[in-house]
Amino acid sequence: MARRPTIKDIARRAGVSESAVSFALNDRPGVSKDTRARIRRVAEELGWQANSAARALSGERSGAVGLVLARPAHTLGVESFFLQLVSGIQEVLAAARTALLFQVVEDVDAECAVYRRWWAERRVDGVLVVDPRTGDPRPALLAELGLPAVTIGEPGSPAEPVRSPAPVPAPATVSSVRADDAGAMAQVLDHLHGLGHRRIVHIAGLPGLAHTVRRIESLRTEAERRGLGPDHVRSVVTDYSDAEGAAATRRVLAEPQAPTALVYDNDVMAVAGSAVAAELGIPVPDRLSIVAWDDSALCRVTHPRLTALVRDTAGFGRLAAEELLSVLAGGPPGVRESERPRLEPRDSTAPPPAHTDA
Repeated sequence: MARRPTIKDIARRAGVSESAVSFALNDRPGVSKDTRARIRRVAEELGWQANSAARALSGERSGAVGLVLARPAHTLGVESFFLQLVSGIQEVLAAARTALLFQVVEDVDAECAVYRRWWAERRVDGVLVVDPRTGDPRPALLAELGLPAVTIGEPGSPAEPVRSPAPVPAPATVSSVRADDAGAMAQVLDHLHGLGHRRIVHIAGLPGLAHTVRRIESLRTEAERRGLGPDHVRSVVTDYSDAEGAAATRRVLAEPQAPTALVYDNDVMAVAGSAVAAELGIPVPDRLSIVAWDDSALCRVTHPRLTALVRDTAGFGRLAAEELLSVLAGGPPGVRESERPRLEPRDSTAPPPAHTDA
């Protein structure tokens, strides 16, 4: 295996001292402009890269940002949202020559433990925080650690901060990028109500996530605005998986006053629900309309093609990464809005059967 080039190798090739190499590569005074250029040219020829651990110990940036997902692993393997989100994040970070340190854990407590370890080891310069929650302990922890962060999604209500006996660094710089979940749900209700549906069930995602809560509240608000109560329009929560999406679909379709329209919080559950309807002999959209929150290839190749909310998830990731890099460069914290999702009507939605009190 080839040995990695060292500062000593660069000094020998450039004909200078090791201290001169250190000054040149770390943008410190002590070498002339021409010598600095020669040293950097030699370093590039040898393929030298800074050791991130050594740079962190010296107080310099690590050149990496972190992303932790606290979700059951089995729900991530079938959902395209996070793959698209990470692809957008990585696009921006790669252009900035910044690494992405990625980890999947079981719960928020484990996620907080990762943040503490990364901070102690100086592994990352900042973090991207996904799935904001109600009673979220992470903002207070990140402030305690002084770890810059960008929340992807509108923050939920924070938990009470728990201070450690250790000295507290300067507060973290926290920004957020968010999507208009309430506006998106209003589009869905406008579409279904306009078609004549009056019995609608929202097959929601994980309870406790801030965006799940906002979607449920928005559904209730929009239903009430149209004179529809909880007996006609309601939400049920799941874990986002196809299995729970199918099980929830089976339960609500077996009710005496079954819904005539179902709204799913992701594409995977929507496809699973469509399959359950076919198994039960309920034609879509003649007797049941289906809407998926996130569009994907699954929605477009399923028969019938599923009406879906279209949004630029990769662009959402790019926006979050750009905001974090801006914060790390000393920019002010802020809130950035992503483009509002737009509803794409397809073959899975139509007026309810005429003989129902839809």
